[in-house]
Amino acid sequence: MPGSAGAWHTVGCMTVPTAYELNDGTVLPAVGFGTYPLRGEEGIAAMVAALENGYRLLDSAVNYDNEREVGEALRRSGLPRDEVRLTTKIPGRHHGYDDALRSLRDSAAALGVERIDLALIHWPNPSQGRYPEAWRALVDARRDGLVHSIGVSNFTDAHLQRIIDDTGVVPAVNQVELHPYFPQEEMRGVHERLGIRTESWSPLGKASAPYSEAAIVAAAEAHDVSPAQVILRWHVQLGAVPLPKSATPERQRANLDVFGFGLSEDEMAAITGLGRPDGRLFGGDPDVHEEM
Repeated sequence: MPGSAGAWHTVGCMTVPTAYELNDGTVLPAVGFGTYPLRGEEGIAAMVAALENGYRLLDSAVNYDNEREVGEALRRSGLPRDEVRLTTKIPGRHHGYDDALRSLRDSAAALGVERIDLALIHWPNPSQGRYPEAWRALVDARRDGLVHSIGVSNFTDAHLQRIIDDTGVVPAVNQVELHPYFPQEEMRGVHERLGIRTESWSPLGKASAPYSEAAIVAAAEAHDVSPAQVILRWHVQLGAVPLPKSATPERQRANLDVFGFGLSEDEMAAITGLGRPDGRLFGGDPDVHEEM
């Protein structure tokens, strides 16, 4: 993978790695904060708490309908703009080149920023076949300074190869479903080969979280941590950037407190071994699932 965890910052008694170097020379925190479905004043309060608890990456999307709340949380936090990375995603209905550029400008306005730190294509929507247009728009938006880093979400090897062949530009990030029941070994290998950083959505597995699996229980007991912390540490040691979401400050802190212990090779292998052929949470196969 390009780069490794570099700079660190301290929050309370925790020391947190703040940056992986991406293939475009920019940096990304080692753990981010998922913002779906946080909205309204409660959502802003949860995001402010996350920033106060040490998160420096807020992951949003046009289809989350909360970009204004994300921007407001950043302002209320009082943190310097350059300390926090904001992500948004272009929805399927905006895949046309001009529509994608307009979507990015609208997202920047909603977030209240001049430049978006990381912009992704949310889903490839291959039946429409317009994601290469959206990618060309992202490439041009980066060139023109509207976006700092560009990437994709839910792309397969074939989708990645098409946009790379079309533009010569490799995404900095591919955000994919990744959790112990769906460890994405093949796609992580693709990312390794291409120099793309993996981000993990639903890193704990949502309602299907494997907290009671023997491999995870044993690791939690061995390291005196929670099952959720074991799973998030597994992501970190895979080199992926997990994006856990919680509105509870105590759980936010616990989800970020995964840098004081390490899993053994056997523990890592046992957790990865929980993968299932039908491990996707809702059948979101990027070759068929479409989100407008």
